[in-house]
Amino acid sequence: MDIAFFLPLIILIGFMFLMTRSAKKKQQQAMQMRDQMQPGTGVRTIGGMYARVKEVRSDTVVLEVAPGVHAVYAKNAVGAVLEADEYEGIIDGEREHDDAPAVPDDASSLTSGGATASDAAGRTDLSKADDASADDAESEDGKRNGDTDSK
Repeated sequence: MDIAFFLPLIILIGFMFLMTRSAKKKQQQAMQMRDQMQPGTGVRTIGGMYARVKEVRSDTVVLEVAPGVHAVYAKNAVGAVLEADEYEGIIDGEREHDDAPAVPDDASSLTSGGATASDAAGRTDLSKADDASADDAESEDGKRNGDTDSK
């Protein structure tokens, strides 16, 4: 047999080995994270719901989803175990990134001093003033957009 036949096969097997190894590592990290759950810990489920752990069982966990409301979830449904201050910040509605720039609702605040297209040097005028004369010329022909010759 030729080496050209075995080289792609060896590369493919090596690639598959590396992929399964990284997947196993992620799975072990997820199991360790779920084992860190203790009563009173804040968690986020894979559905995006935030809750506090009330009781940890072998395959399930009892979460307090609202004050006095308890629900039983599979341990696999827990997406992340949160630090106490992170959980409290999310529940209390505090923003994590207050220094992030605010995105404006429109582009008017992005121009300097509210300059219009006519007084700004080097800007293209996008108004429809020139297009109005072109529309008048078309209407003089008796045809409008979408009209046909038949009447």
